[in-house]
Amino acid sequence: MTQELLDLRNCILEGRYDDALSLLDELDGMSKKAILRNIKKFLIRMLVHLIKNQVEPRLTNSWYASIRNSIVEIQDLNIKENKTSYYIKEDEWEEYLLQGFEDAIVGASVEAFDGRLTPSQVKQRIDKTAIIAIATKFLNLTYSHSPERLREAISEEVTQLPGGEDWKLGK
Repeated sequence: MTQELLDLRNCILEGRYDDALSLLDELDGMSKKAILRNIKKFLIRMLVHLIKNQVEPRLTNSWYASIRNSIVEIQDLNIKENKTSYYIKEDEWEEYLLQGFEDAIVGASVEAFDGRLTPSQVKQRIDKTAIIAIATKFLNLTYSHSPERLREAISEEVTQLPGGEDWKLGK
């Protein structure tokens, strides 16, 4: 990116504005790709813990923290600088969830039951549709709640997960 900035500077100084605009478009694309890559990492992390939660119907503080922190980070990364639009719109998550699901299964197989299950065994034990629905519900919270209110909304929603019925933050 440093080279692109130097090239941009030179284009402007030399009056090559079309080249400068092309470089700006390239930089914008690189930035968006990096943001989407980071969102995908947090999305996969959330899915890993939702899969583990379904395979081992329980909820640990660590799993909750990973789910919660992933959702908070996704909200922060997803909103554009203008604070009014998003990189991934509310109705576009299914594609990202489906893309990240296989990676999440592999990650969950390493962690669930102390790594004793293969990815295919994990896949056989889960309801993909239900996990995608839960993940979508959590992601939708990022659009309907302010950053300050999001944490509380996640805490309320997590009680609907297997093992979350008696789980309370601070116990």
